[in-house]
Amino acid sequence: MKVPFLDLHAAYLELKPEIDAAIARVVDSGWYILGPEVDAFEAEYAAYCEAEHAIGVANGLDALHLALLAMGVGPGDEVIVPSNTYIATWLAVSQCGATPVPVEPVDATYNIDPARIEAAITPRTKVILPVHLYGQPADLDPILAIARKHGLRVLEDAAQAHGARYKGRRIGAHGDAVAWSFYPGKNLGALGDGGAVTTNDPELADRISVLRNYGSRVKYVNEVKGFNSRLDPIQAAVLRVKLRVLDEWNARRQGIAQRYLEGLAGSGLVLPQVPEWAEPVWHLFVVRHPERDALVKRLNEAGVGTLIHYPVPPHLQAAYAEMGFGVGAFPVAERMAREVVSLPMGGQMAAEGVEVICGVCRG
Repeated sequence: MKVPFLDLHAAYLELKPEIDAAIARVVDSGWYILGPEVDAFEAEYAAYCEAEHAIGVANGLDALHLALLAMGVGPGDEVIVPSNTYIATWLAVSQCGATPVPVEPVDATYNIDPARIEAAITPRTKVILPVHLYGQPADLDPILAIARKHGLRVLEDAAQAHGARYKGRRIGAHGDAVAWSFYPGKNLGALGDGGAVTTNDPELADRISVLRNYGSRVKYVNEVKGFNSRLDPIQAAVLRVKLRVLDEWNARRQGIAQRYLEGLAGSGLVLPQVPEWAEPVWHLFVVRHPERDALVKRLNEAGVGTLIHYPVPPHLQAAYAEMGFGVGAFPVAERMAREVVSLPMGGQMAAEGVEVICGVCRG
């Protein structure tokens, strides 16, 4: 039995009539940049995230970048980031001319360790940028308390956490702003790139709206040096369809995760741990093994697709060589990069696939 890592086509086929009708509606409307379809999605997504505002942008990296700019981050500033994350979190900081300051994760959850943050704060620190990695919320209360104590902003990277809850409340506006990606493989994925920022701060929302549209709110009147980063109306229409089933598809993921946890207990793999205050949406199901590459080979030979999130931590990427971090600078993140592997996970995954995978892993 072949078990793909993720079947995006199956997700489309499940909603094909609704998605095709939504795309046709935009094409027939004659409105192809921003407009009513984007407005409608922004209102619906803000309500879903329990936030006051949502601003659609071109992709998740732009969501982070524009939110940081709206918070006044620029050259000479520092932003605290996880050492264990996708490089986009760091790139957004660099695009502002600021410096990413890495902080190691909690071993059990992969998310930034609040207990290590305060030691990384300097007079140049402007923002703390936690990531809700793999769809599990970071521990926000202590992070927000540290930010308030030091007069810092908090920008959450929720690119993998659509629908997740922290202490019963949806991720969407705990911090000053939350950045989202709608890359096709996300829990809420478009048919191309897309992103958004949610916030309860009307001034931040206004700044991001202006920045995404050439620095303009009135055509040909440019208030600031802005960008061209607007959520496409066709993608907004597709996302409106998928938003209606997001909770259902997340519940399927939660069921798959539970079967994994039961089927892999005692297998020798390090399994995900969920704090009692977290309600993850299992964007990824990530396990660890000291002989990861051998495990991946076994799974691939059995027809099981896998991915590694992420094989090289940001501080060891050539893109950040100028920062001078060598091997051993962030040992927790480096060990995770050596040991992690993501098993197949998705709303269209068959239960039989989980049994196959558990059998291979236990064998």
